[in-house]
This record gives sequence, structure tokens and C-alpha cells, in this order.
Amino acid sequence: MLVTPVKTPIIKPGDDLLAIIRQTIPTIPEKSVLAVTSKIVAISEGRVVPLGQADKHDLVKQEAEYYTDPHSSKYNLMLTVNLNHLVVNAGIDESNANDHYVLWPADPQQAVNQIWQFLRAEYNLKEVGVILTDSRSFPLEWGVIGMSVAHCGFKELDDRRGETDLFGRKIVMVQVNVAHELASAAVFEMGEVAEQQPLCLITDVKNVAFQSRVPTAEEIQQSHIELADDLYEPLLKNAQWQRGRQKS
Repeated sequence: MLVTPVKTPIIKPGDDLLAIIRQTIPTIPEKSVLAVTSKIVAISEGRVVPLGQADKHDLVKQEAEYYTDPHSSKYNLMLTVNLNHLVVNAGIDESNANDHYVLWPADPQQAVNQIWQFLRAEYNLKEVGVILTDSRSFPLEWGVIGMSVAHCGFKELDDRRGETDLFGRKIVMVQVNVAHELASAAVFEMGEVAEQQPLCLITDVKNVAFQSRVPTAEEIQQSHIELADDLYEPLLKNAQWQRGRQKS
């Protein structure tokens, strides 16, 4: 697998992101996956709020489906559920934002579908994928890792259940989240600070099942876990969740 970050101009509200992709990526091979940071999608959509114009905690309550009180954290951060992702502050970020809060895109799945359709038409591709990336942290560990906010053009889950391991033991639970795996590699190469590489082209990819259509609602839902079935249910059920904006 070859993971190649792409430098772009600094993205500003109202910029034509598809035109920037066209200008900075001359060719895309078949069976490639393009990673795009959620931040540049949101900025191009104008999903930014100047610092001082709104309270960050109020923005989190507006954006998140569920949130915890910021005063419950020694860092004054809010643990949130946003689009079925467990993230801090609903993904709202201030880094590389030029004195603004940057929200997540208004509809990440619609945004990634649009980019995927553009790539197929612009680069005459039959098999190509797109992931919208961000970073998140893990309990009990310092450091962030790349994640997929939304994907298009390939199956998100590689279901290995029913297979046998090296010693003949039947696999019961393992499903590989292909979108998150690719996002992690892409974000590592794109960087987290001042690299100015918000695009990343992943080529020579193995074990990716490409699809010639956008994912269905049922396919997107397949990666979602109800709280009662989640491995972290003993922790999550005891969080003092408050309801934010409920999304369809």
C-alpha cells in the first residue's frame, strides 16, 4: 500500500474543493482511495464560527447528539456522540482554523458521496473510494489517531467471522473496519499540525471491496452498535449523557 499526502493551497470558506482536487491531483489510478480531511470540507462549506462570536460549549450542544457536562472533565472538554462516533467536543476544532471554530461538515455522507461521484467522472474511474477523515483519542492512552467520519465507494466492513485462525479456532467477532484502517494510515502521512496536506491518495490497496455506487443506509448502519451490544457498554451506560440536537 502506497500512501501519498497531497499539499494544497490554504482552504478558505467558499472555495471550490472539487476544483482544488482537480488542480492538485493530476491522475488517480483505478482501485485507489482518496482521503480528505473533514476540516477542509467543512471550511469550504462555510461551517466556521469566529472565536468570540459563540460559546464553544453551546456549539457542541448544538452539534452533538449526546454530550457530557464540560465541568465533569478536568480539561473542560465534552465527551460527545456525533453521527454515532464517540468524539471530543463533537469534532469541533480550533487548530488551523484562523481564529475560528470549525464544525464537522453539515452532512458528511453527502459530502463524501459528492467527491466520489466527481472522481469517477473527472478521472474516468470505475473503482475508487473516498474517506472523510478526522482524528480522535483513545481511553487510557495519550495521542490521536486517524478515523473515518464517512466513506464511499467500498465496503466499510471486512467480515471475517466464520473463518478459522492458524490453529483452527473459529473466528466469532472479528470484523475489520476498512475505512478506519485506511484513515489511520492517511492521517499519519497528512500530519496533524502545519503540514498543509489535507488530501492523501492511497494506492496499491489490497483487501478493499470496491463498489460502483454510494453506500446504502443499511450498509452505513451495519457498522453502528447499539449501546446494549457495545463492548464498552459498562462504561458508556454510566456516563451522564445529555441530549443535544437529534439528527435523522
